[in-house]
Amino acid sequence: MDLFEYAAGRKKETDAPLASRMRPRTLEEVVGQQHIVGRGCMLERAIRADKLTSIIFYGPPGTGKTTLAQVIAGATSAQFRQINATASGKKDMEEVVSHAKETLGMFGKKTILFIDEIHRFNKAQQDYLLPFVEDGTVILIGATTENPYFEVNGALLSRSVIFELKPLSREDIELLLDRAATDIERGMGAFQVVLDDDAKRFLADVSGGDARAALNALELGVLTTDRSEDGKIHITLDVASECIQKRVNRYDRDGDQHYDTISAFIKSMRGSDPDAAVFYLARMLKAGEDIRFISRRIMICAAEDVGMANPQALVVASAAAQAVERVGMPEAQLILAEAAVCVAVSPKSNSCTLAIGDASQAVENNRFTIPPYLQDAHYRGSSSLNRGIGYEYAHDFPKHFSKQRYLPEELGDMTFYHPSGMGFEKEVQRYLDWIRTDGE
Repeated sequence: MDLFEYAAGRKKETDAPLASRMRPRTLEEVVGQQHIVGRGCMLERAIRADKLTSIIFYGPPGTGKTTLAQVIAGATSAQFRQINATASGKKDMEEVVSHAKETLGMFGKKTILFIDEIHRFNKAQQDYLLPFVEDGTVILIGATTENPYFEVNGALLSRSVIFELKPLSREDIELLLDRAATDIERGMGAFQVVLDDDAKRFLADVSGGDARAALNALELGVLTTDRSEDGKIHITLDVASECIQKRVNRYDRDGDQHYDTISAFIKSMRGSDPDAAVFYLARMLKAGEDIRFISRRIMICAAEDVGMANPQALVVASAAAQAVERVGMPEAQLILAEAAVCVAVSPKSNSCTLAIGDASQAVENNRFTIPPYLQDAHYRGSSSLNRGIGYEYAHDFPKHFSKQRYLPEELGDMTFYHPSGMGFEKEVQRYLDWIRTDGE
């Protein structure tokens, strides 16, 4: 490195965003994630002992994935190389692997390769790393905001330990804000910043566990706020609210938050909690979720979890699905809310779900013949084959019920539908009890 490269590097450090400058340099400086780097935890012990195996950090933005990788870089005796999957390719990995082989062969020194956004690599690019991770040429540290079980090759996962990072707590964010506001060397301490408690609480709250979002807002506030008469820069609640206009909405329509939120939405309707149902509905709508997708899930829940306990729930859900396509947002949220609440407050029964499941199993496991009297009798020659002969038309009998058998003989006395006794199924059960006692 020559003098100019050194000067450029130093300038880059001083000009870097506050969130980058305030990255922890040691394990002791790490805030949050104590479930994986707390004293005595496996990762903490491995870092201190410099005995790392390949690992994958998985978690939302701003929770410290890159930070932990850089802490490891400062603590390990191994060579540390870093690439970003959004801007790198196979050629970059080939260069790292080639250098790692030389370093291992000449000096007996291992190489740690940190790949940020590893989910951006395609299958072929990920597969390239497999033999070198397998034989120890490189120790892989991958970082991803996406569920690695969906986005990272299974073979690579089997050779790695996965650590899930959680959003930082409000207290963690407040501690980081205090550090950044007072640190003279790397933070904003030289500006003589006064961070009001209510402003600090606000930033910690609306950042949604994302340290980067909170620190970026603090930096923006400091750099754009005039000094007061006392010569200090006061970050008040008004200043803080201008710097981070709205709560960070952690929702990726193709990622975990999509699946987690729709799962919570469905389970809330199934669990008869209309308040939770409309809350998760609102979250999806705020994030721009496809209203047709939401309406389909409401229809499925109405059929699967409400069923015959309230047959009208499916009617309402189906009508809502049609209505939202005609109306669109923002009014569609009213229609979806009504449908979700209708499903949530309806009595629940999965008897139809169980019935079709058991019937499908019976179809797979049994050979059967449809009774001739139930077969189609409308085409030419059917009568000569006894098709439809002997069928008893239900409406010709008292109370519109015939005692004729409808299941194939091979199935004996199998029953698939068992009413739950909830809601309308109480009436259904009474009717079936009457039928099953020969309609007497």
